[in-house]
Amino acid sequence: MANKWVYNFDEVDQAEKYAGDWEGVRSLLGGKGANLAEMTRIGVPVPPGFTVTTEACNAFLAADNKFPEGMWDQVREAMSATEKKTAKTFGDPKNPLLVSTRSGAKFSMPGMMDTVLNLGMNDETAQGMIDLTGDARFVYDAYRRLVQMFGSVVLDIPDEAFEDPLEEYKEKKGVKLDTELSAEDWKELTEAFKSVIKKYKGFDFPQDPYEQLRYSIEAVFRSWNGKRAVDYRNAAGISHDLGTGVNIVTMVFGNMGDDSGTGVAFTRDPATGKKEIYGDYLINAQGEDVVAGIRNTKPIDEMKQELPEAYKTFEEICDKLERHYKEMQDVEFTIENGKLWMLQTRDGKRTAKAAVTIAVDFVDEGLITKDEAVGRITPNQVNALLHPQFDFDAQKSARDDGKMFASGVNASPGAAVGRVYFDADTAEIKAKEEHEDVIMVRPFTKPDDVHGMLASKGILTSEGGATSHAAVVARQFGIPCIVGAADLKLDLKNLKMEANGIVVKEGDWISVDGTTGEVFLGQLPTKMPSFEEQEELLTLLGWADEIASRDGAREGVDGSPTKGLQVWANADYPADARRSREYGAQGIGLCRTEHMFFEQERLPIVQRMILADDVDERVKALDELLPYQRQDFDGLFEAMTGLPVIIRLIDPPLHEFLPEMEEVIEDVATMKAKGETEGLAEKEALLSNVRSLHESNPMMGLRGVRLSIVMPEIVEMQVRAIFEAAADVKLRGFEPKPEVMIPLTGHVNELKAIQPRLVEIAKEVMDEKGVKFEYKFGTMIEIPRAALTADEIASVAEFFSFGTNDLTQMTFGYSRDDAERNFLLEYVEQGILPVNPFQSIDEDGVGRLMDICTSEGRKARSDLEVGICGEHGGDPDSIELCHKYGLNYVSCSPFRVPVARLAAAQAVLGK
Repeated sequence: MANKWVYNFDEVDQAEKYAGDWEGVRSLLGGKGANLAEMTRIGVPVPPGFTVTTEACNAFLAADNKFPEGMWDQVREAMSATEKKTAKTFGDPKNPLLVSTRSGAKFSMPGMMDTVLNLGMNDETAQGMIDLTGDARFVYDAYRRLVQMFGSVVLDIPDEAFEDPLEEYKEKKGVKLDTELSAEDWKELTEAFKSVIKKYKGFDFPQDPYEQLRYSIEAVFRSWNGKRAVDYRNAAGISHDLGTGVNIVTMVFGNMGDDSGTGVAFTRDPATGKKEIYGDYLINAQGEDVVAGIRNTKPIDEMKQELPEAYKTFEEICDKLERHYKEMQDVEFTIENGKLWMLQTRDGKRTAKAAVTIAVDFVDEGLITKDEAVGRITPNQVNALLHPQFDFDAQKSARDDGKMFASGVNASPGAAVGRVYFDADTAEIKAKEEHEDVIMVRPFTKPDDVHGMLASKGILTSEGGATSHAAVVARQFGIPCIVGAADLKLDLKNLKMEANGIVVKEGDWISVDGTTGEVFLGQLPTKMPSFEEQEELLTLLGWADEIASRDGAREGVDGSPTKGLQVWANADYPADARRSREYGAQGIGLCRTEHMFFEQERLPIVQRMILADDVDERVKALDELLPYQRQDFDGLFEAMTGLPVIIRLIDPPLHEFLPEMEEVIEDVATMKAKGETEGLAEKEALLSNVRSLHESNPMMGLRGVRLSIVMPEIVEMQVRAIFEAAADVKLRGFEPKPEVMIPLTGHVNELKAIQPRLVEIAKEVMDEKGVKFEYKFGTMIEIPRAALTADEIASVAEFFSFGTNDLTQMTFGYSRDDAERNFLLEYVEQGILPVNPFQSIDEDGVGRLMDICTSEGRKARSDLEVGICGEHGGDPDSIELCHKYGLNYVSCSPFRVPVARLAAAQAVLGK
């Protein structure tokens, strides 16, 4: 049977039978063609027409831009059917049928591909239309539009070749608006536009309507691979092999007089989600006049007075379309001599706020279920609602005015405005002492930059990727951040930066959009959403929690139904814990004790402890630190009363708490060169200690459980602080649930060497304080060997928490920072890796280890609690895998908790 390349709008049943389902129809006919056919099927007034399929487009492109066999004959047959429905004939001078060709891919790509209007007009049909309508101005306006669009869209003639003569002509005539030109003016311009085609292409504008149609279909097919369409698909994640349909639609004219018009509207407000028709229209105009801004449009609400009958019909159709598609619709329409025609419907693009409001309202109106509502909202939409945002119009104007300075990786969402400072100390001083809004700009950040980062409204780096230090810290604390802005040239000596020939100096204002990765010059207005005030979001996330916690949400390790994932948070301070709980976290999955050591009043004590000559001196320093640690934990336990709090014992190598070796060497050399002796001995001793702690590969050296075994007094102090704080909180009437996590275990014997002593301390403290409370000791799974010997480790550890950042590093053998800087992004671009494994869990490698570890661990300890606390804990794709592997929870930064709650529910729904 020959391929069917063309479907009339009333043949949607045939298309559905061939394609299998509605998604298949959308793939076959494209979104626009499918919806035109569907509107025809449900009785909405659509001008007659037909669609050339996406399969024909792909065949055309594969055959070096040649129509597939039989397609053109089917186009002519479909045109004959359209002629019968309209009682007009394509190319007939006395009663001409005019059509448009419009692109339409499966997924909406507004403005990315080509459209041509008024096909079928030529010198003879123009005269015939004048005889029929008695309106020469209307006819020649339509004719010049065809010649202009045909030249620019189909023949690739520069727009200026048509726009410049038009502007010159209007200037000569002393008019400003197109509407002020007469029939003779448009006739003269039509001839001028024909001359442009002759000049650029060497042949005349085609008078044969079928030649015009052939050219136009080819142009729409070719536009699928046009640069703007390819760039859009890359940005939107749309596949390049879908192809576009071509919709040939009978022309209807909104410029036939005061009982005619055209407009574009949404069935609900796309900015707020409010249930009211929102859009623009024009009387006596064609569709592109609205879209192109040629004339000032009117709010759609005014159509009630000007064209009441048409508006009433339009209102009824909007309601019908919403109920049919169960979605807010974006529609185009034309009114010709009082008759309303629908030219397009599609799911309307909307803000994050509108998306949530519409989903909740649709549930209340009985159009969709709670499950469907939760499935419709994307994690990015929830993310956008929780961070400062730039005013939409102001941001668009900044782009249009050339104020976009640079762009990079959108590492942490939100909007920030501030003055530029290039080092952490200055950033902190300017923010805390001078109360300035600061954007800290660095090539990259290090742990000792944290104080400046926390003081800043936003962070911008010229190097690094989405899991670099800057990105991780920024997401943890909800600071808008852009990393890897490669166009930036930083001159730290002269305190300035340059991009695209523009120089920004220290103290200058910039605006950073961590959601889009864009940097703007100057101050853009921002708005800060309140989580508690977002009633619709709270409602939706409540539904999400219900879904995630359903009995039987997934299969347990023994095959019995169990509940889905909980969402916990990573929080180092009480303020983070309170925010986490406010955002719906059901526990703290990671409290990093070492972050507390970096605080300025504590760091000297930490350094004294590290540099101690003997254990007694080290214990003395640790005794000074204990009250600080106890105070930190006290606030956490109080904020999270009744919920588990996992505290990770010291993890990083000790050298991270000391000055950089190069810095100390430089200090010693400078003192010697100047002959300074005071303090030199101390500096030289410091240098000796820094050198002794230096390791070739510190991330795989003396850290985590290894450090705990070599210097047990450090973790003994930490465990005492944890349990003293928990006991104090318990005595105040709260319910602490501490869980102590020993990091970097690779062998069960490491746990056996250190954990019993820590358990003893826990019991000692509870006896001393005269209280009892629940507690656990567990370990962080970061080393592949630990995952593969999980049954042995679970004989000691009461819980596992996957540290997926290090587990990914050790599984791939990558140094994360080096990999992202040198080759990882290129790997992803070339398709060597499907995604950056530090952003989404590598299912085949890291994921398999997690699956084995969870399964084997629970064979040894059936009630083993398993979670994840790495950066992946806030990634929706990774959360889906955690659900699949049967984890109990995911833990992420407080600002990602609502996103993770949605993702956990969508994992249950299979979204």
